[in-house]
Amino acid sequence: MPTLESIRLAMTVLPIIIAPDPRLKVKCRPVERVDAQIRRLMDDMLETMYLAPGIGLAAPQIGVNSRIIVVDAAREGEDRQPMRLANPEIVWASPEMIACEEGCLSLPNQYADVTRPAEARIRYIDHDNEIREIQVKGLLSTCIQHEMDHLDGVLFVDHLSNLRRDVILRKLVKARKTQATVGA
Repeated sequence: MPTLESIRLAMTVLPIIIAPDPRLKVKCRPVERVDAQIRRLMDDMLETMYLAPGIGLAAPQIGVNSRIIVVDAAREGEDRQPMRLANPEIVWASPEMIACEEGCLSLPNQYADVTRPAEARIRYIDHDNEIREIQVKGLLSTCIQHEMDHLDGVLFVDHLSNLRRDVILRKLVKARKTQATVGA
């Protein structure tokens, strides 16, 4: 019987794409069915997300053009609550809006307030290829909506003013150039 440690060692940590990168601006293809290969990808995405560390990751952030996201909005000190969602869609969103500070693994060390619906009902295909629906609010709602944006090529900075978005993207380009110079 495999141990948790042997399973963890079998998982793959995937490289996360950093903006600006055209692969982050592509609309992703739906998943036909959640099979063993998709389950493995979801598990690898979760492991990558946890090690980053983050609370959400979308397939295009690791260069996969599929409508898959993983999230875990458990607070520090709580047990992990991983969610694996294929083909997520919002079937209802509350008229009440809320602004939350967002960050993104593809835009490291950049944060800004983004306004989104406070609650949403999400339909998706789970890890076992079953269609599910959940009602989410608070941090989990924000996180899922943020990750779903990635599936349509939308980054959280796309919700900001052009000036604010351009400042953040220039910082990322400068950081990339600095890293390349230091690493050379």
